[in-house]
Amino acid sequence: MSTATMTDDLYLTRLTEAKEPFAREHPTVWGSADDGPFDADALRDHDQRGFTILPEFLTGEEVEIYRAELDRLTSDPSLRGDERVVTERVSGEVRSIFAVQQLSELIDRLSRDPRLLDRARQLLGSDVYLHQTRINYMPGFKGSGFYWHSDFETWHAEDGMPAPRAVSCSIALTPNFPYNGGLMVMPGSHRTFVPSLGETPEDNHKSSLKEQKVGVPSEEVITEMAHRHGIDQFTGPAGSALWFDANIMHGSGNNITPFPRSNIFLVFNSVENTLETSYAASAPRPDHIAHGDAQPLS
Repeated sequence: MSTATMTDDLYLTRLTEAKEPFAREHPTVWGSADDGPFDADALRDHDQRGFTILPEFLTGEEVEIYRAELDRLTSDPSLRGDERVVTERVSGEVRSIFAVQQLSELIDRLSRDPRLLDRARQLLGSDVYLHQTRINYMPGFKGSGFYWHSDFETWHAEDGMPAPRAVSCSIALTPNFPYNGGLMVMPGSHRTFVPSLGETPEDNHKSSLKEQKVGVPSEEVITEMAHRHGIDQFTGPAGSALWFDANIMHGSGNNITPFPRSNIFLVFNSVENTLETSYAASAPRPDHIAHGDAQPLS
């Protein structure tokens, strides 16, 4: 497995003057086919596209168990007003619950399941820890989407993540149709870092988790990247899992259908890529959004 020293800021962002997108300095896949369940072809495809979809990652029985857990959490009156809960800007319905492994033994165990842990270790070439966890709930008719962005741009600027040596796993608990606000990704875009304009406001997370306005690309950049890379969408039955690189350009539209969309979202970071001082923010985001505990998962 690979190791690297990453001390210089190679991903300047939140700038006062526009800078052209540029090629990332770090690999996408750090391990090899000998290190885990992805075979050589799957690793090559993930390296090229920046994402992998695994249908039927969870069984139907498991989906029902985790869906009931999501319902329990989103309807728990004791969590109303909790800083870990993010609500829809207009409707006030629960949008996300962060640090969900602290609230659910089921999801804490899931994060340590070899089906996830072995793949995360293989992709990142090291032991891993949870940088962020949450459950996302996009209700029918009222669920709002997210504009195009790279997670790593925010994690670097605001959380102090040195390099894009992190991978996210989104596990669908409901069917992802092409029309109920499913996640869209630009295959291959993970190889390009897009700096953003503008300083990070104080406590930016309080608004950005509802509607992100800082750290997003311009329409011109999105247009160019969409023509260059195209757009794919994460669709499939409940139980499907999407693994995607920290730097891939992605977004989602509003859900105006009657079909809700919910998922468990786990971000694995390499223990060799632990958080430093925020690169482009006056203070780091709270621990429930960006975990400072880099204890390896086991």
